[in-house]
Amino acid sequence: MDKPEYHLHETHSAAIDMEALLGRSPAQLNLGQLHGFLAGKTVLISGGGGSIGSELCRQIVRYHPARLVIVDIYENNAYDIQQELLMSSPSGTDICVEIASIRDRRRIHAIFAQYRPHLVFHAAAHKHVPLMEACPAEAVKNNIFGTLNMVEAAESSGSEKFVMISTDKAVNPTNVMGATKRFCEMLLQSRTGSPTEFCAVRFGNVLGSNGSVVPLFLRQIEAGGPVTITDRRIIRYFMTISEAAQLVLEAGAMAQQSQIFVLDMGDPVKILDLAEKLIRLSGFEPYRDIEIREVGLRPGEKLYEELLTGSADLLHTENRKIFIERPEQISPDLIDDALRQLKEVTTAQMAAQNVIRLLHRLVPSYRTPDEVNSLI
Repeated sequence: MDKPEYHLHETHSAAIDMEALLGRSPAQLNLGQLHGFLAGKTVLISGGGGSIGSELCRQIVRYHPARLVIVDIYENNAYDIQQELLMSSPSGTDICVEIASIRDRRRIHAIFAQYRPHLVFHAAAHKHVPLMEACPAEAVKNNIFGTLNMVEAAESSGSEKFVMISTDKAVNPTNVMGATKRFCEMLLQSRTGSPTEFCAVRFGNVLGSNGSVVPLFLRQIEAGGPVTITDRRIIRYFMTISEAAQLVLEAGAMAQQSQIFVLDMGDPVKILDLAEKLIRLSGFEPYRDIEIREVGLRPGEKLYEELLTGSADLLHTENRKIFIERPEQISPDLIDDALRQLKEVTTAQMAAQNVIRLLHRLVPSYRTPDEVNSLI
């Protein structure tokens, strides 16, 4: 039986069926090994109040960890997921919230020393592409040095495994956000001698997540239009929040040192098609009831995203939807020198273009949007 269409004027926008927007069946991941991975453990999630972080919380508590530590700078989101879990999660899991910035090295080390988490899921990051183009030093401080603080705290507290949430924008990045996430991947790949196992999980856009295109389109539809797209040629990979969290957990369970996991996300989706489908699911007709207007590419934006770094080939895992990018050897000395340069440029509060130029030197695959988009 076909799923019913939801109409925005009859119900809340959250009722839109995200699977109907996906254009494929959701990935069915094998969760059988997760009980042994999570049960009885202390699990810490940075950015635990965000879209991906809160869904990780919901799924992790099903496997009866001894303690779940939610770390977030935004107290409202952290409070909301804490209360939700206290009301709905199985008994026996201690739900803890720590309000903290990952940029605060002393605070992060104190939290890790207090809880000594076995498993760490690092979801905290600045992710908004145009805003990070305007504020590149803040992206470096939060995404790179915040990740460094998390990495060093995990090592010093004896964490067994550290899983970072990455993005397809880290592959041949054309923007500051993607370049900082690629540097973080390189940072993890350089820790081959660490007793903590580090890995990253890379996927595309998450339907309905905070700051993503779907909530924006829904707000524009509710206002009567127009729905604005930057370029009708743009294509993106999409997944549901549930898929994203499941991938992170299963990849974490199978991860070995310095691996980058990639999900088979099916065919990319045209943003124009997504906009048209959302308008119809909302009970309207595109171009007749709701205008779709093209407004031009945003700073740092490219027409397509990738999940692989071009030269790398894939290693299969036991799950046919999860692959491993062949590992790259990254020198710890190279990373240490890069971190020193990044610290200098951000501490000196240099102009945004100085920070961007340095990132271009330190992340070899970082190119300008024009370089990439001219190939289309």
